Amino acid sequence: MTDYAKLDAWIDAHFDEEVQFLQQLVRVPTDTPPGNNAPHAERTAELLKDFGLDAEKHAVPEQEVKDYGLESITNLIVRRPYGAGGRTVALNAHGDVVPPGEGWTHDPYGGEIADGSLYGRAAAVSKSDFASFTFALRALEAVAKPTKGSVELHFTYDEEFGGILGPGWLLKQGLTKPDLMIAAGFSYEVVTAHNGCLQMEVTVHGKMAHAAIPTTGVDALQGAVKILNALYAQNTLYQQVTSKVEGITHPYLNVGRIEGGTNTNVVPGKVVFKLDRRMIPEENPVEVEATIRKVIADAAAQSTGITVEIKRLLLANSMKPLAGNKPLVDAIQKHGHDVFGEPIKAMGTPLYTDVRLYGEAGIPGVIYGAGPRTVLESHAKRSDERVVLEDLRRATKVIARTLSDLLA
Repeated sequence: MTDYAKLDAWIDAHFDEEVQFLQQLVRVPTDTPPGNNAPHAERTAELLKDFGLDAEKHAVPEQEVKDYGLESITNLIVRRPYGAGGRTVALNAHGDVVPPGEGWTHDPYGGEIADGSLYGRAAAVSKSDFASFTFALRALEAVAKPTKGSVELHFTYDEEFGGILGPGWLLKQGLTKPDLMIAAGFSYEVVTAHNGCLQMEVTVHGKMAHAAIPTTGVDALQGAVKILNALYAQNTLYQQVTSKVEGITHPYLNVGRIEGGTNTNVVPGKVVFKLDRRMIPEENPVEVEATIRKVIADAAAQSTGITVEIKRLLLANSMKPLAGNKPLVDAIQKHGHDVFGEPIKAMGTPLYTDVRLYGEAGIPGVIYGAGPRTVLESHAKRSDERVVLEDLRRATKVIARTLSDLLA
């Protein structure tokens, strides 16, 4: 047997244990908001200890977390040094996830298995890669027994809000500086670039009045409608802008939340909405934000008595490929082809991720992990999120083989 075949065999022999590990992770909720994620980190550390892996617990100061809009964050680092020389390779997955929402046919915190898939919120994105990364590491140490370099597991809890208190915090505190990194992803492509994301909260102010005498008020909703129409018109313009990165098309804008008014018989005095602007890697975030602000201000000026406040909620830069990521891409493509029996494309994704923070720190990284061909298939951020167990098994093998190559 080759070393690769031995790694595969170890993973096959321990796969039931890997699935049970993932089930335990899914059963501890990490809904963000509200973002009380320290309990999941504690449980993860307990489970890792059963495997002989000691996790450092790095709690972000409580006030810092509350100011950020969350409740608790404890990020984990597992360090496995093998000897002087060689690379340090980090594997990062995030445990926080959006709330489950409605429409589930399986318990979102049950970790139920049906038709070859494991169901649950974060089963695919990205608690599955807590499992794939952990068991790839275990296989590496049991079979390949590296003698130089090191591997780090980074299990963090701020991706949904932008990563600043997850990987960003670990990097800022000087707690880690790996040479290469792999972040949680899907199995059928290795992602080398991704979109950026600008999120803003827009408050439209008018003047409340009785609906029987509406002329005594200023309708904030009518003002908001003009602003929203102006923003939606931008989406038509965005379609004329094309990215050169395969897998990424054009910029787009979404208004995902809106609230306002006080009652049916009252002219609404305030309307608040939140928008999400996805930026292709070729765009300049400063220019994008300035343009959005001008579109809003110009539209608001069309309504007498309307004023607006604009608050930036998130600015996540796009991820651009760093030249040093070639060893990662080459190894994943090679082993992905061998294990999955088909080419694994290197491409971009319209998502935004924590990987950009490593890239901004000069650490080359890619996105690869356990999951289907598309976000849609995984049901991520929708009801009945699931990971196909065979994808989990095979992705774990690809990652173990890749680590073996990188540390050889």
